[in-house]
Amino acid sequence: MPRKKVMAANWKMYKDPAQTRDFFRDFLPLVSGHDRDDIVICPPYIDLHAAVEAAKGSNIGIGGQNLHWKNEGAFTGEISGPMLTGLGVTHVIIGHSERRQYFGETDDTVNLRLKAALEAGLLPIVCVGEVLEEREAGLTDNVLRRQCVRAFHAVSAKKAHNLVVAYEPVWAIGTGKTATPELAADAHAVIRSEATEIFGGEFAAKLRILYGGSVKPENASSLMAQEEIDGALVGGASLEAKSFAAIVKY
Repeated sequence: MPRKKVMAANWKMYKDPAQTRDFFRDFLPLVSGHDRDDIVICPPYIDLHAAVEAAKGSNIGIGGQNLHWKNEGAFTGEISGPMLTGLGVTHVIIGHSERRQYFGETDDTVNLRLKAALEAGLLPIVCVGEVLEEREAGLTDNVLRRQCVRAFHAVSAKKAHNLVVAYEPVWAIGTGKTATPELAADAHAVIRSEATEIFGGEFAAKLRILYGGSVKPENASSLMAQEEIDGALVGGASLEAKSFAAIVKY
């Protein structure tokens, strides 16, 4: 059975609620009836309510960009899994490279957040990927294996049945550089191999692994043609309705 692709938008720190409503007004007609792929949009926290409302009646999932591993507590500025699901959110990004780079995210906190997301019933999109220095030193495979082993520690295949992984070569995010489809597919194969070790072959065969890193309408088709690539996590090119729709419909 072919794996159903996931086309996910990460809006990062862009758009307010009014701009969110405008986006959906323009985007929904462009993807009406598109059921070949799962479509997910992950706006900033303040836009989640507007996005959930705007997406009602469509097949579009709404995701958070992060979550805390506790359900509640004295954690100023954080948001929990039950808070996300209470809004009608269905997905959540975990361990994005910008969270790791700027906000001290580690493989171990990714693991805690993953467990919290699964407990809350959210579909987690766990990000892994190497920086340029690691790529140039030939360490990509080792980095990906380490990140997977730590992120998935003490997580059962049964619990993680809806897990999605996003491979993000950090050197390609927002730089305009893109891993060639072949390089990306090789990295995805490493991740799938590690998933086989951790969760078993049946789980790994169904695991959807997305590519993230300067995905644009111009390169979406060649990336998605790779058997190992099961969708995309799209940053800047997802902010404009026509651009993201072109990627979704590659």
